[in-house]
Amino acid sequence: MPGLSVTEVAPDSALVVTAPGSIMLMGEHAVLFGHRAIACAVNKYMRVELTPRGDQRVEIDSALARYSASLSALTDEPRLSFVLATIRRFVPQLAQGFRLTIRSEFSHTVGLGSSAAVTAAVVTALATYARGETPERAELFDLALSVVHEVQGGRGSGTDLVASIYGGFIAYTVEPRQIEALSGLPPISLFYAGYKTPTPIVLQRVEQLSRSQPEIYNELYRLMHSTTVAAEAAIRAADWNELGKLMNIYQGLMDALGVSDATISDMIRRLRGSEQIAGCKISGSGLGDCVVALGRDRNLDMPYEEIPVAVSAKGVDVETI
Repeated sequence: MPGLSVTEVAPDSALVVTAPGSIMLMGEHAVLFGHRAIACAVNKYMRVELTPRGDQRVEIDSALARYSASLSALTDEPRLSFVLATIRRFVPQLAQGFRLTIRSEFSHTVGLGSSAAVTAAVVTALATYARGETPERAELFDLALSVVHEVQGGRGSGTDLVASIYGGFIAYTVEPRQIEALSGLPPISLFYAGYKTPTPIVLQRVEQLSRSQPEIYNELYRLMHSTTVAAEAAIRAADWNELGKLMNIYQGLMDALGVSDATISDMIRRLRGSEQIAGCKISGSGLGDCVVALGRDRNLDMPYEEIPVAVSAKGVDVETI
């Protein structure tokens, strides 16, 4: 996998860091239990510009909130939880303050991994600013995952972070950690349900449901793993018809897990009615958010927002300005 484009920067250099959004193709929920997942970076980017200051102030300008505080006395702002948790990690290494300008090509309400993308971008910007050089991707991933776990109370597999940091199409296992690049996909389609249930709430619901039948839910996770492993083999063989069938199977397992709903079911039904779509499934934790389809049909009767995406080969990237 390629290294980053910047290795050393001057202490007073302004930095621009971009990180792609991401989608899950396979492995939702099961990845949290050590099973295989497949994700890809997409060509919608988070852009973070870091400008050094000559004092101890930290300023943040983002669509979510504006913020100003002393580096030594950072206040809380829930709308910037991932950004501030990252800054606190680097405070002991920083001699002076900075201004962060954060812009996104996609909304945080749409399931393209916005929290992971902004965390990846801010971690990369601050690590480069603090050290004068950009760490390797593996270290950036460790730093970013620790921030996500801090903010989310230990939850989060890091699958979306892997895609945002490394770019491209990735097969991933949490423990023992495996990050493997895969070849490209044919065209994909992504549709938004119009609402999104926060992932922690979805996970809590699945946990509650699983308490009455833990063995059955564990078996579902094992089946998800087997389906993802078979999908990885289909991708490596460029067998897209087989991949589509496996996506449909995984959607059935998501239904059984309890994370589908009436809107998702309608989206799946409409997509499966097209001969141009090889397969489709929830992308993400479920109960709203997005459905990903293998293939495109411009004539499909689909009363849901389509989010035009393609796989991005580029992961997190740094430039000086």
